[in-house]
Amino acid sequence: MNRALFAVLATVTLDAVGIGLTMPIIPRLLRDVGHIGELGWRFGAFLSLYALMQFIFSPILGLWSDRVGRRPVLLLSQSGAVVDYLFMALAPSLPLLFVGRAIAGITGASMSVASAYIADITPEDQRTRRFGQLSACFGMGFIAGPVIGGLLGGVWVRAPFLAAAALNGVNLILTMLVLRESRRGDSQTAESITFNPLAPLRWAFSFPALLPLLGAYVVLALIGEVGGTIWVLYGEDKFSWNPFTIGISLAGFGLFHALAQAFVSGPVAERWGERTALLCGVAADATAYVLIALATQGWMAFALLPLFCLGGIGNPALQSLLSGQMDEDSQGRLQGVLTSLTSLVSIFGPLVISAAYFASRATFPGFVWVCGAALYIFCLPIFLSKTTTKRTA
Repeated sequence: MNRALFAVLATVTLDAVGIGLTMPIIPRLLRDVGHIGELGWRFGAFLSLYALMQFIFSPILGLWSDRVGRRPVLLLSQSGAVVDYLFMALAPSLPLLFVGRAIAGITGASMSVASAYIADITPEDQRTRRFGQLSACFGMGFIAGPVIGGLLGGVWVRAPFLAAAALNGVNLILTMLVLRESRRGDSQTAESITFNPLAPLRWAFSFPALLPLLGAYVVLALIGEVGGTIWVLYGEDKFSWNPFTIGISLAGFGLFHALAQAFVSGPVAERWGERTALLCGVAADATAYVLIALATQGWMAFALLPLFCLGGIGNPALQSLLSGQMDEDSQGRLQGVLTSLTSLVSIFGPLVISAAYFASRATFPGFVWVCGAALYIFCLPIFLSKTTTKRTA
C-alpha cells in the first residue's frame, strides 16, 4: 500500500472515529444543555440537520476540490471540524448546539473529497477494491468511535467532543505532513461552483448513461436505511433482545461489513467485473432481507450477518462504475453528488421507513424488510445496460 493511499484511508478512519465518539451522548447533551426532559422533535431535527448540510455542501466541496485540488479542501474541512467540536463542547445553549451541528455537517462532507482522491490515484480496474477499503475504514472507525465515546461520556458529557476535537487535530497534522496533492486544479470549474444544492444534481442527471447508475445508487442508499432505522426496534420486538445483545449484533454487523468491503469487493470486481460484483451484492442482500423477515429466533439474525455483509460489496462496485463514467477533472464533482444523494436519502428515508414499520409491525413485523428486498428490482437497468463510455463535464 503506497503512502498516499495509506494517508487518505487513515484520514477517513480518524474522521469516522471522531464522528462516532459523539453519537452515544448526543441525547443526554441535548437534555442537559436544553434543560428538557423529553427531546421530542428536537432529536430528529438535530440528526437531520447534519444530513441536510451534507446534502448542500458535499457537491460544493467536491467541485471545489476539482478547482483547487483535494489537499487544500481536506485541510480546510479538518480545521473546521476541530473548531466545531470545540464549539460544541463549550456551547452553553441548545440553539448554539444546533449551530455547531450545522457546521459539523459542512465539515463532515469531506468524504466526497476523499473518494475523489482515491479515484485520482487508482487505476479504473482497481477502484472497486479501493472504494471498498475506503468504506471499510469508515465503518471500522464507526465501530470504535461509539465505544470510546460511551466510556468518555460516562465520565463527563462534554468529554467525547473534546476527544473528537483532539482526534481531528491529529488528523489535520497527518494530512499536512503525509498527504500530497493528487491532481492539479482546474480553474475552468470555478464558474460552475454554486450554493444551489440542486444544480450539481441537474448536472449529473444531464448524462443519460449515468441515470440508471444514479438511480441504483439511490436505491442502495434507501435499502441501507432500512437496517439502520429498524434493526434495534426489530430486535426488541421480534426477538426480545436486550441492549447488550443489540450492541453485540451491531458490532458484529459493522465488523463483517467492513471485512467484506475491504477484502471481497475488490477481488470479485477485478476477476469478474463491477457488474458481477454488484449483482452478487444485490442477491446476497435481498436474500438476507427476506430471510430475516421470516426469522423466528434471534440466533437466526446472527447467522444471517455474513450474508448481510456480503451485500456490502455492491456499493463499492457501483461507485466504481459511476467513477469510470467520468473523466479525471470531474471526479470531485461526481463524488460530491453521490454523497449529496446519500444525505438526501438519510433525511427522508428513516421517516418513511419508521412510519411503515410502526404501521405494519402488529400484523407482519418483517414487512419493511421484504419491501427493501423488492426495491432491488429497480437496479435491473444496470444489468441490462452495456454503456461504459467515459463522459466529460
